[in-house]
Amino acid sequence: MSLTTIASPHRGSAFADYVFEQIGPTTLPRIYNTLKTLNVQTGAFSQLTRRYMQEEFNPKTPDREGVRYFSYGASVSPAIWSAFRRSNRIVSEQEGPNDGLVSVASSKWGEYQGTLVDVSHLDLINWTNRLRWLVWEMTGNKRNFNAVAFYLDIGGMLAKEGL
Repeated sequence: MSLTTIASPHRGSAFADYVFEQIGPTTLPRIYNTLKTLNVQTGAFSQLTRRYMQEEFNPKTPDREGVRYFSYGASVSPAIWSAFRRSNRIVSEQEGPNDGLVSVASSKWGEYQGTLVDVSHLDLINWTNRLRWLVWEMTGNKRNFNAVAFYLDIGGMLAKEGL
């Protein structure tokens, strides 16, 4: 049995901390109510903070004997027009290299398999802007990350491990 995580915030995210600090305790309930009206679940937001992950979740959720844990991280240097430019800077200042939301350091758990370079958090879930890739390829650049191939490779690695 195994668990493989990809850029998961095992120790929380400095960007989640920043968002909660900026929103403040009086505004937060109004935002939650608005999101609830739009049928958007909000429970996980507060669970992405470094305090929650390190003081509550991780101590209550120890690794299970007999389970192998694998993890991957990612890092990106966002372009000036990237939606991740500000969040990347915030996380970078406090935690180091990151994918725009989650630091490489926070991604590490169990047997660390490596860091994907020039890959954003959205690239990892294959939500990359297709227009961006079209323009990128039209200017002679080559796509450096294929999410589907990456996940198939993980499946192959797990099969070789007998998992």
